[in-house]
Amino acid sequence: MTNIPSLKDLMKAGVHFGHLKSRWHPKMEPYVFTVKNGVHIINLEKTQEALKEALDFVRKTVADSGTVLFLGTKPQAQEIVKKAAVECGMPYVVYRWLGGTLTNASSVLGVIKKYRKLKADQASGALDKFTKKEQLMIKREIEKLDRDVGGLEQLNKVPEAIFIVDVKKEKTAFREAVKRNIPVISFCDTNVNPDKIDYPIPANDDAINSIKMITELMAKAVKEGQALKKTDKPENRVEKKVNNK
Repeated sequence: MTNIPSLKDLMKAGVHFGHLKSRWHPKMEPYVFTVKNGVHIINLEKTQEALKEALDFVRKTVADSGTVLFLGTKPQAQEIVKKAAVECGMPYVVYRWLGGTLTNASSVLGVIKKYRKLKADQASGALDKFTKKEQLMIKREIEKLDRDVGGLEQLNKVPEAIFIVDVKKEKTAFREAVKRNIPVISFCDTNVNPDKIDYPIPANDDAINSIKMITELMAKAVKEGQALKKTDKPENRVEKKVNNK
C-alpha cells in the first residue's frame, strides 16, 4: 500500500505552510501547530493521519468499482491534476467546472455523449459530407467541448467521490457534492472551513510541490484500488464515512 510521506518529506514539499494568521479559519485550529512570522504552520502529524484515512477511502472506493473525480482548476494545479488523473484512468476537470455536473448530471452527461459522438464522427470521416464552413464550425465546437468536458469523456454516471485541490476556489463543485452527498476528499489549508469535507487533508493548497505530492498519492491509491478490484475480495468493500452535513 501507499507509504505515507515522512514529516521531513512533507516539510520539504512545503505542505506545512498555511496562510497568514489574519486569514485563518478558526475551525482549522486543531490542525495548526504554531505561528511563525505571522504565518500558521500546519501540524504535519495531523496531515499524516488525514492522508492515511483519505487514501484508505479512495482505495476502497475504487476497489468497489467506484469512480473518483479529480478537480483542480487553479493554474498551478491544472497539469498536475490532469497528469495524475490520466495515469490512473479517472475523470478530471482542470479548466472550468460546469455548473450542474453533479446536481444536474443528466444534462452534463448528455453534453459528454455529444462530445464523444462528434469526436467519433471526426475520426471516421463522417463529417466529410459537410461543407468546409460547417466542418470548421463543428471543429470549433469539438475544441470547446474538449476544453469543457474532455477530461470527463469516459464519465457515464455521477462519481462516487470527488478529490478537490482547493474547495474555496471550487466552491460550486463543493456545494454540489455536499448537496448530492458525494464524499469529498480535499486539501484543507488554514483558511478553509473543514466541517463539510468528508476527508479533509490539512495541507498547503497553493505550493506546487505540495499539490503534486498529495495528488500523486491519490492517483497511487486509485491504482491500488484497481488492483484490489481484480481480486474481488469481501474486505475490499467500501464502508462510507458518514459526515454531519
